[in-house]
Amino acid sequence: MSKSTSLSFAPLSEAFAQDPHPFYAALRAKDGLTYFEDFDIWLASRFDDVSAIVMHERMVRSMEHVASLEEIAEQKRTGNWHDMPHHSRFVQFSLLDSDGEVHDRLRKQVFKLFTPVMVNKLRDDIQAYVNGLVDGLAEREEIDFIEDLAAHVPGHIIGRILGVPDEDCPQLRVWSENIVQFFDIDRSDERKDLAERNTTEFYQYLQELKAKREKTPGDDLLSLMIDAERQGHMNHDEFFSTAMLILMAGHGSTIDVLGSGMHALLKFPGELQRLRDDASLMKTAVQEMFRYESPLPFFHRYSTEEVEICGQAYPRGTKFGVLYGSANRDPKQFPDADRFDVGRTPNWHIAFGRGAHFCLGNHLARLDMDIIFSTLLKRFKTIELAERIPVYKRGLSVRGPEALRIRWMAN
Repeated sequence: MSKSTSLSFAPLSEAFAQDPHPFYAALRAKDGLTYFEDFDIWLASRFDDVSAIVMHERMVRSMEHVASLEEIAEQKRTGNWHDMPHHSRFVQFSLLDSDGEVHDRLRKQVFKLFTPVMVNKLRDDIQAYVNGLVDGLAEREEIDFIEDLAAHVPGHIIGRILGVPDEDCPQLRVWSENIVQFFDIDRSDERKDLAERNTTEFYQYLQELKAKREKTPGDDLLSLMIDAERQGHMNHDEFFSTAMLILMAGHGSTIDVLGSGMHALLKFPGELQRLRDDASLMKTAVQEMFRYESPLPFFHRYSTEEVEICGQAYPRGTKFGVLYGSANRDPKQFPDADRFDVGRTPNWHIAFGRGAHFCLGNHLARLDMDIIFSTLLKRFKTIELAERIPVYKRGLSVRGPEALRIRWMAN
């Protein structure tokens, strides 16, 4: 198979962090898929190609379907994923990175608390919590929207669902960010040690919390999972892996899309005013925030047998990189794709994935955003950027501003 479509690609660069979309457009303009040598991976950048891969019945997330234990061990050593006992048990294996029966069994144990009906029951609690945060910030003329507001909501709410005491939620964010950072391209020994140490601390914390729930069950997800473990629906490692995944997934990506969503509104003041004038557009505006800057722009799949993508045959075991961030700006799928449009309809973006791995927490994330932005637009007559160009995080697997200084004036 020819790799003549290879490309010099620098997703850790400042230029990519500040605006990856010209890079994505260059990929989409090339025929077929693009080989990225640093990851030994074929990148799919167009909407149709990304959709075809993630929906393909012969594509999986876990290497165990395409490689022997020895081959997996060697790849882990090559990628510096080895010698991480807790990270390997509870993070490298998860509901997200499992397939087939294992994935379906674990997802079934937690799915019931993330349905639209169950999530909507949280609306009043989320609204009250957001009101309290905003009350404490309203007198300030300038804030960091990320650190002062956005970062406090998703983890607090997902913590309540799982059964984590409110006072412990800030620490969960620290653990989550320090664990997840190791999934990007830079896997130095320093970042590896940070991920393993934080996984160990997270595991020890959850062990203590689980012991308390076993003595005094509640109506939270942790109690539900304890019951599932007793019935044999998940084992010890699956229990803690699933709890960690839910807590980690409830933090970073929602914080990032809150930041990029606010930035988009402020870059397109006409759309901000349009949303102020017509509150019924909030649901479509939130969907547009996920499309415009997808908070998880990169995932992968392995082919379990030879497959044909873009008219090219790829052998069993090929690793594909699906660029959701690029697919969601594909002009063949989205007219005027680089324009932020709060009323965009239809908007069949792929920010939540597709198929079996469709994001479990998508309803909760959208509710958080709906409440936060609706509250701010009602309470503040002006909101504007307090810095010229916000700095965005570096990496292929993440998209969101590191900070977002804004000025506002209450009604």
